[in-house]
Amino acid sequence: MPSRGFRAALRERTPMSGSWVFLDDAVTAQVMGRAGFDFITIDLQHSYSTMSSAAGLVDAVRQGGAPVVVRVPWNTPDLIMRSLDLGAEGVIVPMVNSAAEAEAAARSCHYAPRGTRSWGPLWQGVHESHPDHEEGDRIAACIVMIETASAYVDIDAIAAVPDVDAVYIGQNDLSLSAGLGRRTFAESPELHAMIERIVERSHAAGAAVGLDCSGPEAASYWRERGVDFVIAANDVALLAQSAGAAAAALRAR
Repeated sequence: MPSRGFRAALRERTPMSGSWVFLDDAVTAQVMGRAGFDFITIDLQHSYSTMSSAAGLVDAVRQGGAPVVVRVPWNTPDLIMRSLDLGAEGVIVPMVNSAAEAEAAARSCHYAPRGTRSWGPLWQGVHESHPDHEEGDRIAACIVMIETASAYVDIDAIAAVPDVDAVYIGQNDLSLSAGLGRRTFAESPELHAMIERIVERSHAAGAAVGLDCSGPEAASYWRERGVDFVIAANDVALLAQSAGAAAAALRAR
């Protein structure tokens, strides 16, 4: 990870691996931030957390030392701006179906005249320093999710939107939207081909590409095929796996 931050790494297409935080618990979030991932994503769309708990979670990950990204529940300016004000270095915006929707998300990440983000130094008086508007514009990463048939058709225009730094492929919803059922790339040649085309067209437009992966093997497979960053772990699964392994080991003695 370049010292100048998460957005710069996206722009340089630096390979990165991240994890989701699903649990609404600041201690868990801080542990995840210290674990060694290139970035941590607080999930506010499909998790136990809400926007009301996001401040503590974002701050906990930052204390752990990792760049923090927030997946907002929906593509609305208030959710995007609030997440960035709380200290996230980027947002993942779900269900972006068109270039117009991608542009709206990107504009919400940046201050005027570049965008529509409202200035509000939320951490003033709490942290020793907070970024000014120019620094805020420099570090705020906009990642839009490609997870519908409409977005797939419009991928060239979406990936070319100024200040869309990356696209993130949601395999499950993309498969459902394409009428393939809930299938993985390993089960569906059609879905596999769709993912490959998204990678190709996004890179051609200058955007990095991320993919939700089931684990290290899938992550390695897609890195070899051009995917720039992956989210291939989550706190709930890691806790369950470690607890199960520990219990099994104790029972075996």
